[in-house]
Amino acid sequence: MSSKVYKRFDLTADSRYTLSQSAIALIEDVDSPIVIDVFLEGEDFPSEFRRLQNETRQLLEEFAAKNQNIFFNFINPLANDANRDQVIQQLTQRGLTPMQLSVTESGKSSKAVIFPWALASYNEQTVIIPLVKNKIGATQQELVSNSVQHLEYAFADGFSKLTKPKRRKIAILKGNKQLEDKYIADFVKKLGEYYYIAPFTLDSVSQSPQKTLEGINAFDLIISAKPTEAFTEEEKLVLDQYTMNGGKSLWLVDAIAMEKDSLYNDRGSNVGIPRDLNLTDFFFKYGVRINPVMVSTLFSAPITLAMGEGSQSQFQHLKWTYSPLAGSSSNHPIVNNINLVKFDFANQIDTLKNGIKKTILLESAPLTKLEGTPREVSLDVVTKEQDPKLFNQGNQTLAVLLEGEFSSAYSNRIKPFEVANVKDQSASTKMIIIADGDVIKNDLIRNAPQELGFDRWTGQTYGNKEFLLNAVNYLLDDNGLINIRSKEIAVAFLDQQKITAQKTKWQLINILLPLVLLAVFGFGFNYIRKKKYTS
Repeated sequence: MSSKVYKRFDLTADSRYTLSQSAIALIEDVDSPIVIDVFLEGEDFPSEFRRLQNETRQLLEEFAAKNQNIFFNFINPLANDANRDQVIQQLTQRGLTPMQLSVTESGKSSKAVIFPWALASYNEQTVIIPLVKNKIGATQQELVSNSVQHLEYAFADGFSKLTKPKRRKIAILKGNKQLEDKYIADFVKKLGEYYYIAPFTLDSVSQSPQKTLEGINAFDLIISAKPTEAFTEEEKLVLDQYTMNGGKSLWLVDAIAMEKDSLYNDRGSNVGIPRDLNLTDFFFKYGVRINPVMVSTLFSAPITLAMGEGSQSQFQHLKWTYSPLAGSSSNHPIVNNINLVKFDFANQIDTLKNGIKKTILLESAPLTKLEGTPREVSLDVVTKEQDPKLFNQGNQTLAVLLEGEFSSAYSNRIKPFEVANVKDQSASTKMIIIADGDVIKNDLIRNAPQELGFDRWTGQTYGNKEFLLNAVNYLLDDNGLINIRSKEIAVAFLDQQKITAQKTKWQLINILLPLVLLAVFGFGFNYIRKKKYTS
């Protein structure tokens, strides 16, 4: 009967082995083999990463149970010591960077190198799937716990790239002196794995506004990355009607003109002034106000400066309160389980009462203060001791999600041009507003774009790219894949200190206790048997 009837039961409290319907939908119609090579194999793994190995295997078994065209193998890429260095170099060149871990077994510490990656291949296409979910300040156990929680999304995301063709179109707005292409290249490259990307300029609105509106309506999402030139009323009406027609948008806006590079001068200072983009009434109508104040917090990313004279100078990482590290306690799928996001000269967002649902995505740490503008900002601040009592204004909103039916910013107003089929109320749509354009800005080395969120001075990688990718996926997601991210899984680990201290005790219990019980049973059985038959 068991060969005819097949059923799997998930008895875990958090349903960790029950695949979401979104993940199942991605693979149920796959009719060609998907082959997955997982590099989590080896004998010197820390116990935490053996747990990740087992959880990965069990999850892939669940996928394979849903579709027999899914095959997976666990491979140890460093099994052969003779070509170890060559293999590490080859995998690193493919983007599979190794990870060095501390292994503590039996009270002894050592180092291990692992490759926490998988390669999934389908119809001559291959995608890289990350298995480890990094987070600043996380222990190895926390790292593994975050990674286990992220596994289903990581594999579902990889399968989506392989099996689902691109359909959605994204416009990168130009014409208001937004960031140059080289400063958003890394994120746009990542988006290109999922969506069609094209630039769209609003300059033509002055000659043919209706045609410009029709052109922008062909896109599912628009991204405005740090505009620095004010929008005209004609441009705003085009953007407003785009929203009224159900268009999604991602805004990264600086309400203050201040750049970190502008501080690297003889004085080591510059003045931050409000930047008027003529968007205040636009966002106000939608329920948001970006205030021209700088967010300063003690929980921030460091700034790297050369300290000393001449050849004696050395680069040092110094406290810099104008680079907030933003996070969230929310389990919203955009921000659930992501790394801290780095801002530079961020502004504060107020949310206003209207019919739009507002979700705070990112906020500063509690030890925060707001600094009004105009204000001089000097590098000398790194040499001064900060008084925590002054940072008393609590968490400040830095990014917010708006969802619902928007009212037009030009409702009951004279419009700058005639619009065919003008709308005063939108269909249900979404918008994300981030009060800092530098969140999307990647560094350049020799004019070559670097990975977004990576700080080459500290070696730290922040969560900027993941946050923005999640934001775009959420705005455009029509199959619920992003909601897998909100799945909560509790992973329990053994206490390594107790293991070291009590290892011998439990070994003796596990070896001797069964023998003692067996002897007692044997003696008792023979005693009862003799007594029964001798009488």
